[in-house]
Amino acid sequence: MKRKRLIICLTILVAIAMMFSGCGGKTTLKMATGGTTGTYYAFGGAVSQVLSQKINNLNFDVQSTGASKANIYLVADKEADIAIVQNDVMYYAHKGIDLFNGEVVTGFSAMAGCYAEVVQIVSKSDINSIEDLRGKRVSVGDIGSGCEFNARQILEAYGMTFDDIVVNNLSFNDSATALKDDKIDAFFCVAGAPTTAIVELATTNNIKLLEIDDEHAEKLSQNYPFYTKYNVPAGTYKGLDKDVQTVAVVATFIVSDDLSEDLVYKMTKALFENAEEIKKAHPKGAELDPAYSVSSISIPLHPGAMKYYKELGLL
Repeated sequence: MKRKRLIICLTILVAIAMMFSGCGGKTTLKMATGGTTGTYYAFGGAVSQVLSQKINNLNFDVQSTGASKANIYLVADKEADIAIVQNDVMYYAHKGIDLFNGEVVTGFSAMAGCYAEVVQIVSKSDINSIEDLRGKRVSVGDIGSGCEFNARQILEAYGMTFDDIVVNNLSFNDSATALKDDKIDAFFCVAGAPTTAIVELATTNNIKLLEIDDEHAEKLSQNYPFYTKYNVPAGTYKGLDKDVQTVAVVATFIVSDDLSEDLVYKMTKALFENAEEIKKAHPKGAELDPAYSVSSISIPLHPGAMKYYKELGLL
């Protein structure tokens, strides 16, 4: 009888130990990214690989998702622990505006801004400024997309609305084709630069990237704190002979508020201190910079991330 009781007790203790330690004592975090062919998924995979090597007993389950808006809900609903989102979309969720239309979403906070998703306004060669878009046929991205909101906000900074242009709602690839076929005069594209659709367009067509000058960039960032200034370097596209200043939103890691300060501190520190290794796995790792990260955060930081930035004197 005593032996039977001992076996039962040992079985219970082993079960409890496994429950608290997980397989091999490791913590596994669910990481929400984007579609399997997109940058979020590939970049998330690169980051997860490096962080799991640098932080003891940490693993990631990288999941393909519907990207920013879906990822915010996944973290809020505790179905993901960490996710990549655009910093403008996380701002909308935090405030309950625009894409979230009155619904304030809670349960998440910011960890790190990673790389720029550049607002590129592509036009025919005879359109030289954003003011010149008045009365023109302009694609502003898919209906309800983040790009469409960015286009609306930028036109607003220049004293214009969608009523001042002939609105077309096309994907980036379809926009490039439409410009090539003379069906539109310009289009908005929010993506990492260089963007494939624009690269291909520029090889056969004379195009321009329209500038957002300091005055209007500052006006934008005052009204919408998620925008940062960004220079598209000369040579990024065929025919782009000089740098063009525009603005960008930032691909950002958010985390669940339930994660411990220590764990998020370790992840934030490992992310930036191993940028070179991440760069080897994905080119966007080259843009990892803690100062840029802090400048792009438009919602409250997780205490663990805040601790790291304070150590660097950035907060």
